[in-house]
Amino acid sequence: MLLQGNINVVETNKLVLASIGDAYYELYIREYLVNKKINKVNDLQKELVKYVSAKKQALFLDNIISKNILLDNELNIVKGARNTKIGSHPKNTDTLTYKHATALEALIGYLYLTNNEERLKIIMKEIVGN
Repeated sequence: MLLQGNINVVETNKLVLASIGDAYYELYIREYLVNKKINKVNDLQKELVKYVSAKKQALFLDNIISKNILLDNELNIVKGARNTKIGSHPKNTDTLTYKHATALEALIGYLYLTNNEERLKIIMKEIVGN
């Protein structure tokens, strides 16, 4: 898939996709929580952690994979991201969990950059349970 400037998203560094996906993911979750009428910052932060921690993101990815929701090209992005060498990871999580969380973010970044709003909607609704 190509975007403006002839960027080949499939060949883009998976950590770059994850960086974009992380930003999209967190904004989506924040909007979702605000729409649930969570208007106090402390409450918003407590709820946000339930979705954005590496451990939770890894669980969401495993759930999506086990339900066979991903298309072949999406699964290839996930596998590529999981296999990408990561320099360091947060001390509160292990490498494997962090790689799975990064793979979910890379998938979201890929879908965002390819303007695949329908697939993004399906994946994100699965994550938030709608």
